[in-house]
Amino acid sequence: MKIYRRYMMREVSGAILLVLLAFLALFAFFDLLGEVQDIGRGGYQLRHAFAFVLLRLPGRVYELMPIAVLIGTLYALSSLARHSEITVLRVSGLSSGALLRALFLVAGLFAVATFLIGEYVVPTAEREANQLRLKARGRMIGQDLRSGLWVKDERSFINVRVVLPDTRLRGIRVYEFDEDAKLRSLTEASEGEYVAPDSWRLSNVLQTVLHAERAEVQKLPELVWHSALNPDILAVLMVSPDRMSLQHLLTYTKHLSDNRQTTNRYDIAFWKKVVYPLAAFVMVALAMPFGGAHYRSDGVGLKVFSGVMIGILFHMLNGLSANLGAINSWSPVLSAVTPSALFLLAAITMIWWVERR
Repeated sequence: MKIYRRYMMREVSGAILLVLLAFLALFAFFDLLGEVQDIGRGGYQLRHAFAFVLLRLPGRVYELMPIAVLIGTLYALSSLARHSEITVLRVSGLSSGALLRALFLVAGLFAVATFLIGEYVVPTAEREANQLRLKARGRMIGQDLRSGLWVKDERSFINVRVVLPDTRLRGIRVYEFDEDAKLRSLTEASEGEYVAPDSWRLSNVLQTVLHAERAEVQKLPELVWHSALNPDILAVLMVSPDRMSLQHLLTYTKHLSDNRQTTNRYDIAFWKKVVYPLAAFVMVALAMPFGGAHYRSDGVGLKVFSGVMIGILFHMLNGLSANLGAINSWSPVLSAVTPSALFLLAAITMIWWVERR
């Protein structure tokens, strides 16, 4: 690897990490302020708030990475241009293409890091953070809904009053219908525990089976209930689609599709996770025409501010495109790719314009 390339990679990577750390400190502070108001509710204490904020940091890293790449690259290139290092490299024969390739090497490292963090760290950390908060506050999933949680499984409708953080169920009702959409049986249980693939052990069961002219009721201390509902699907409910792994998105989307339910929101989230790491390449391409030109020292602050505004615009457009796509049933691929494609087009146009000058 050429000396200039190693030098630029070190400078740009250092600036990106510095910006990312600054953003993380800022967001962690505001997250902690948001948690302070909940201290004292149930058993929720300051140590729980600190732990919750720390567990949310991987999600913040994933969320802020493109903005940090943009601002860090802008700052590094501006500093190099201010000290005439870019000018020296240009005079020595460095082309825009070679400069962009060096920046793409840095972008590739951060794109891989973004994918790995989003796929393997964020889902687990978010789930642990939510479970910690629920346990400490003595709350359970589903208490905010008057009728609890509803899930469709083939010809059965499942109502769960409470989902515990360890995915045990309480207050279960299973309404099973026949092929003519007539109620065939109603099974009620006080608690359910997942014991094997596609199997739950229900406790204190009251089962009502409807026949043509009569109803048969029986009480059972335990009953093994077979259902496609599993802890992975329930764990999904504790993590927003943007924080889920690709594997969980595929599993949950298949479950919804098998039960003829809308999957557009999760399809968009899937393609966003595929495309999102590639935003690092778009950000460095966008930063190059801004940072590659020579400016006076007072121009660095203006370019960093421009980077902040562009990063915020990208973040807002990314969320807006996903929400509009879910509302209007747009193509999931189109909804996920549009923001990055627009910014890439802007970057290409700006590089072309700078080269013409």
